Amino acid sequence: MDLKEGDKVDLVIGVKSMLGYSVLIDETYEGLLYNDDVFSDIEEGMKMVGYIKKIREDEKIDVSLRPQGFRNVIDSDTEVILNKLEEKGFLLLTDKSSPEAIKFHLQMSKKAFKRAIGSLYKDKKIILKEDRIELVQ
Repeated sequence: MDLKEGDKVDLVIGVKSMLGYSVLIDETYEGLLYNDDVFSDIEEGMKMVGYIKKIREDEKIDVSLRPQGFRNVIDSDTEVILNKLEEKGFLLLTDKSSPEAIKFHLQMSKKAFKRAIGSLYKDKKIILKEDRIELVQ
């Protein structure tokens, strides 16, 4: 197998199961995209870019739609939040918002959201208010 964890690959979405979606990786390997890693609508037959998350001992492959590695993920998430803030000036989301609300508005998990706003706050790019997040002017 010429794949390694973190590799960027082409995916074709397959059948949905209780765990997630079967995927065809680079038209050669079979893999699994877990439901927990899906933050937008996908359908059988869709082609998308993915990343090798883990290659298990039994040679089964887990994939993600997001780049692997803390810095890659957090940069991507902060960019999404900054784009939304530049568009609207504020977001009616906080660290107390429900995971469903965060997923609906930003297509990311609550954990990813909290990491990204923590990074943006530390970099003094956002202001955290009781009921919203605002972009520093």
